[in-house]
Amino acid sequence: MKTTLAKTSNAADKTWFVVDATDQPVGRLAVKIATILRGRHKPTYTPHVDTGDFVVVINADKAKFTGNKETDKTYMFYTGWVGTAYRRTAEFMRGHKPAFIIEHAVKGMLPKNRLANAMMKKLKVYAGAEHPHAAQNPVEYKI
Repeated sequence: MKTTLAKTSNAADKTWFVVDATDQPVGRLAVKIATILRGRHKPTYTPHVDTGDFVVVINADKAKFTGNKETDKTYMFYTGWVGTAYRRTAEFMRGHKPAFIIEHAVKGMLPKNRLANAMMKKLKVYAGAEHPHAAQNPVEYKI
């Protein structure tokens, strides 16, 4: 019996999933999303081919952190100039750009290569309950 490897030509059937982030821990939610984006939930999973599906995350502003991470966790940014590194807490980011929290967590769980860039393009994160992807007939994904 031979092992069949997926090719980009036959990995074209992509499903759209909607994930509700309300009261979900950010890390556990990011693991499930990264699994779908990579395609590890499919029997045709191949590590070097993008076999994953699209994911639409709604209510990203309602995802929760465990413990004191809301105030203690910091995200660091650097402009490239000397002395311009600055940090923002998770609480600040939730108020200003809540989609960043989910995107940052998922990106950290994907491989560090060009394939991850293609996978991140299949992730759509929205702070509220509305999203513009109804035409793709997304399926609700239970976590």
